[in-house]
Amino acid sequence: MNNRLHDIPLLPSERVDDLLTHNLHIIQSDEVFSFSMDAVLLARFASIPPRGRVLDLCTGNGVIPLLLTTRTSAKLEGIEIQPRLADMARRSVAMNDLQEKITIHEGDLRTLHETAGYGVYDAITVNPPYMPLNGSDLKMNTHQAMARHEIGCTLEDVIQAAVRLVRTGGKVSMVHKPQRLADIISLMRKYRLEPKNIRFVHPRAHLEANMVLIEAARDGKPEVRVQPPLIVYTDDNQYCQEIMDIYFGSKEGQS
Repeated sequence: MNNRLHDIPLLPSERVDDLLTHNLHIIQSDEVFSFSMDAVLLARFASIPPRGRVLDLCTGNGVIPLLLTTRTSAKLEGIEIQPRLADMARRSVAMNDLQEKITIHEGDLRTLHETAGYGVYDAITVNPPYMPLNGSDLKMNTHQAMARHEIGCTLEDVIQAAVRLVRTGGKVSMVHKPQRLADIISLMRKYRLEPKNIRFVHPRAHLEANMVLIEAARDGKPEVRVQPPLIVYTDDNQYCQEIMDIYFGSKEGQS
């Protein structure tokens, strides 16, 4: 039982949500962009070493580092440019008594290498803003706009930062929209990240993909594998078994 669940202060708009695994909980608020299935799927898809250092770019309220504690003993870090989200992430870490495993940095991923150093991480995950700037970002509050649109960083910024920070041979795992896949692959190769593993996520078997999971290796050899599609819902609107296993665990355990 988490003994600190009621000890961490919450702002008036905040709530505590159950992550449905390993008794983990997270602070969320409707005033900022809450995590969704894409983050959960990335935390399961990414190749994470059993030890070493792992960094989550654009960490938001820290959901991916929290979930990765169930898969690895590595030192986990996250970086978030928005002070409020970084604060929420730190309080969620404390609420779960994971300060020894997770460190949250408040700052700009574009300059993190200046203090952290080059090539210091064994793996990097990122759930970046999906959408280029357009007029719709002006209609949202700042927190939601920055989470959805490339205001604080572009896709190229994210890939450049990952290349600076990951070691040679280290893995960079990303979730994004399939419409941006050509951009993702071309930018990864431009900056010496070789795509190695791709998986498309479909809401239903007969519908086109609405998410893509992609993993690349720094300075890897050209060879990419496309995994079987991940289907979210059955025809009767229930989660497919693999999604149930990802959220609630399976007899086979974590990959």
